[in-house]
Amino acid sequence: MMKQVYACLLATLLAIYAISAAAADTPLGAGDALKISVFGNPDLSLETKVSEAGSITFPLIGDVSIGGLSTADAEKKISGLLTGGGFLRKAEVNIMVTELQSQQVSVLGQVLHPGRYPVSGKRSVTDMLAVAGGVGPEGGDSATVVRTRNGKTTKQVVNLAEMIQSADMKSNLDLSNGDVVYVERAPRFYIYGEVQHPGGYKLERNMTVIQALSVGGGLTPRGTQRGMRIKRRDAKGNLQEIDAKQDEALQADDVVYVKESLF
Repeated sequence: MMKQVYACLLATLLAIYAISAAAADTPLGAGDALKISVFGNPDLSLETKVSEAGSITFPLIGDVSIGGLSTADAEKKISGLLTGGGFLRKAEVNIMVTELQSQQVSVLGQVLHPGRYPVSGKRSVTDMLAVAGGVGPEGGDSATVVRTRNGKTTKQVVNLAEMIQSADMKSNLDLSNGDVVYVERAPRFYIYGEVQHPGGYKLERNMTVIQALSVGGGLTPRGTQRGMRIKRRDAKGNLQEIDAKQDEALQADDVVYVKESLF
């Protein structure tokens, strides 16, 4: 029992240390939880959160604005105020970030656990998708990333499947506070008529008509592969109806119709 308690305590301490280490160069901001100590002065120890105004209230010196500062700079500022105010001759201040809330990235759409996640240090698109549980079963092969840099907001589509298959990670963008990653629903196709399970299904890359027929459960006893048709919209949005060859590659929103055999 005691071993389990020690193991849990060690895991908690390691997690806090990891957050604090990763946040060392990340500017402090509203909502960040801090554990502050002054060497040799346990009465000045403090656990607090940075306010919306970017400040904390510290014993003896009152309100201290630390928003936008790194932990090292915040330590120096508090130390200077303690010594400059004549409260201590020497102040060795240590700040540990126990919860990072000011730096967050939104991961939305077809991921297993959409939401806002803290980001500390260098984090990429794939890093944050992993934090959100990965792409869900209905998710597509690409993610749209919205970023704001130097006051300019841009949108870029990252083809995840292509990036992984080619091992070219140049498009695996680095993310920072306020960025948004959105995974769209995968394109779908529809199949009806004489198939076992008519309905809409996820369109896999390079899927053919015969593969779509398999996804739909195959033919019913009355069905035939002869004379299958595809309803498809052209570039202008006009609905076309074409013969469905078995090796025909399907497109997004295609509707495959399987006829009844006449014999």
